[in-house]
Amino acid sequence: MKEINTNKVYKHLQKSKKKILVEQGGTRSGKTYNILLWLIFNYSVNNKKKTVTIVRKTFPAVRSTVMRDFFEILRSYDLYREELHHKSTHEYFLNGNRFEFISLDQPTKIRGRKRELLFINEANELNYEDWQQLLFRTTEKIILDYNPSDEYHWIYDKVLVRDDVEFYQTTYKDNPFLEQTLIDEIERLQSIDDNYWRVYGLGERGASRSLVFKFQTTPNIPFEAKLIGRGLDFGYSNDSTSLVETYIEGDNMYCKELIYRTGMTNQDIGNELKRLGLDRRDEIWCDSAEPKSIEEIHRMGFNAKKTIKGSINIGIDMIRRYRLYVTEDSVNMIKELRNYKYIEDKNGQLTNKPIDAFNHSLDALRYSIVNKLGKPNFGKYAIR
Repeated sequence: MKEINTNKVYKHLQKSKKKILVEQGGTRSGKTYNILLWLIFNYSVNNKKKTVTIVRKTFPAVRSTVMRDFFEILRSYDLYREELHHKSTHEYFLNGNRFEFISLDQPTKIRGRKRELLFINEANELNYEDWQQLLFRTTEKIILDYNPSDEYHWIYDKVLVRDDVEFYQTTYKDNPFLEQTLIDEIERLQSIDDNYWRVYGLGERGASRSLVFKFQTTPNIPFEAKLIGRGLDFGYSNDSTSLVETYIEGDNMYCKELIYRTGMTNQDIGNELKRLGLDRRDEIWCDSAEPKSIEEIHRMGFNAKKTIKGSINIGIDMIRRYRLYVTEDSVNMIKELRNYKYIEDKNGQLTNKPIDAFNHSLDALRYSIVNKLGKPNFGKYAIR
């Protein structure tokens, strides 16, 4: 058999004793290929009767990338045997171990049998629920790889903080077998796109191009900032009721989350408004689609009003004309801001339509400002 050419990713897997190994890196760092080499030439040689699950978000992606590489490796080392390949179930049996290829558009596979080892290719394509379902059914080891194109992600917040995780970062420079023409192409990103270079060249977290808002956190609302309004978005079982108050000082907009909770009746909302000690004369701009709820809260003695109807994008544009700050204790609002993105079309191009998710506090934020900032003669709060 010919010599196996590996890079440092292979060595990471050899020495790692942790349950979860995370391989974050730029393009062409050899992450996926070397993980497959390790699974074939190390794990399957040293284990018997194990199930190895290799997963990606969609099956076309599985078939055209990681599955293709797996079988190319087997054939190039004369290890492929037709009788061991169960094509209808996308399984291959190697040294008595089962290798299965699945995707997240096959829910029965995700919630099906357990496996000893799980390899999630391009793990940042998955959502947190996908991860949890796969994690619950894996008994021994998990390997993740991805290009860190997202500025915020559950991998950073939920996985890398675990004490049973080992993290590695690699770049194209860690791949000694890369052709010079590809190296030149990658390094050309330095002069073309800073974010692409950071993600795909340096293997570092990028700034998501699809995020609707950029923001910073702040400990407190500055004393000199003036209250512009409060916005209330109604929810109940699955959607949270959210109340946000917004302040402006110069070119800065400051927001604070006051309520974010499911299962709230209108009576509950009124009681919470009393507990917050809000001035009953202050306007609370509410979702105009809930006239009955608005009237009930108004009868409790609060100045609840329906917000003006208008395009979501108009409200987004008003907010984006300011530098946005969110108080550090507004934890649910921060989570929404990190996940509220524009929809991408089938070609990966951004549309101007945001997703209808992660938007309860952000809808409340829009309600809090559009009635004032939408007036052409708004005086001291005029839009710059």
